[in-house]
Amino acid sequence: MPPAQTLIRGGLVLVENDHFEQASLLVRDSVIVDIFQGDGPDDLPVMDASGRIVIPGLVNGHTHSHGALGRGGVAQDATLEQFLAGAPALNGQRTAADMRLSAQISAAEMIRKGCTACFDLTGELPGPTVTGLHAVAEAYHGAGMRAVVAPMIADRTIYQALPGLLAALPDDMRQVLGAIRLPEWEQTLAICEEAFASWPVPVDRVRPGLGPAIPLHCSDPFLRACAALAERLDMPLQTHLAETRMQQVAAQDRYGMTLTAHLGALGLLSPRFSGAHGVWLDDAEAALLAKTGAGIVHNPLSNLRLGSGIAPIRALADAGVRVGVGTDAANTSDSQNMFEALRLAANLSRVRANSAQSWVAAQEAFCMATEGSARLMGFDRIGRIAPGWAADLLFLDRTYCHYVPLRDVLSQIVFSENAAALREVMIAGDLVFAGGKVLTLDEAALQQAAQDAAQRLDAANLETRLLTDAAGLLVRSFCHARCAAHPLPIH
Repeated sequence: MPPAQTLIRGGLVLVENDHFEQASLLVRDSVIVDIFQGDGPDDLPVMDASGRIVIPGLVNGHTHSHGALGRGGVAQDATLEQFLAGAPALNGQRTAADMRLSAQISAAEMIRKGCTACFDLTGELPGPTVTGLHAVAEAYHGAGMRAVVAPMIADRTIYQALPGLLAALPDDMRQVLGAIRLPEWEQTLAICEEAFASWPVPVDRVRPGLGPAIPLHCSDPFLRACAALAERLDMPLQTHLAETRMQQVAAQDRYGMTLTAHLGALGLLSPRFSGAHGVWLDDAEAALLAKTGAGIVHNPLSNLRLGSGIAPIRALADAGVRVGVGTDAANTSDSQNMFEALRLAANLSRVRANSAQSWVAAQEAFCMATEGSARLMGFDRIGRIAPGWAADLLFLDRTYCHYVPLRDVLSQIVFSENAAALREVMIAGDLVFAGGKVLTLDEAALQQAAQDAAQRLDAANLETRLLTDAAGLLVRSFCHARCAAHPLPIH
């Protein structure tokens, strides 16, 4: 068969993530092969982009698809540790069909908000299953998205992870919560390897990764084994790194050093490694991450929602750390909107900056949220409009109010856009969103299925929620006291 070709004619195109040109694009077999002036040949299928601003698809460097079915279930005043204590009530009793459904809901929202690829740390309780991981991979493949699907895994509960926490709980609660155990890490990694070996979809679009949840929640032998498996299979590895002050305080108690130093000593840091959040990192940790080629994914939405803090993105980037942008889960950030995350990444840099010269500018933030995230996922030639790069494209209505009048186009996108002007989304040369509809998913059916699943899961987890709600408040109080008693040399 002859190669599939599409001529995208006459858009205002962001070329090389650097400048805009009134240009046409030739797409062949899912790749941009040419950018040129004028209309081009008349013997090819044509997409008229004359009223559009054309930019590369946004890349979500960190999310959790299982969070979609938990939307609205996180207390307004929850901290991260309180949220983690309540996770069994949000994520318990789920089937592989629930995992698939949650990933489809998440994919639909991301596509509607201009996200064409994501790094998904997907979680199951008490541990991963082959059917669950495959269901998530198939969901993204069916939606037409690119994704890294990484099982979020651990061998310690939060009560085992935080030194002193169990001892601080009332006797009756200590007995119940202290008895909870996660699967042995050897069993967990064996299931992951089985799932990877029988991966159900092509890896050019949806590929596996590894997601040791939080370093403190993973024993050292487990973390070493994760690093070895990621190296052997050449896959990306992502964990939650220094998301909260409590994590660094606990690291000093458990390891006698920072989290990043500990991961470095275990051999986890490499170009395959990315840490989500990185809010409580010091200069020495930034230097170590840069030296090893590791990266950080900035998640400003959930960092603010959970009161975790503001990540030092300017300092990390200046140190040479590779930086991406993510949304985190729909239950902890209330959104999968990468435009919102992108805007916050730029604006929040101003809070920490000593001068305007150190703010994260619009172009830098945009590159973090496109090719920056893609590199951390291991995807080459994703996140830029250039010959030889993937035809993952967003088409914005240039007559929408965000662009009237039109002066500094990229600045107006970064600081104004919220996906309201998004009219079409293309992934690998195929339209997946047009006419106000996601073309690859039945959103009406998903909506009904999600409501039914939420009611069923809420009822099944009601008794667990009563316990975890009470435990979560005690966990939050414990963390507050520990952090107050243990100041860190980080603002």
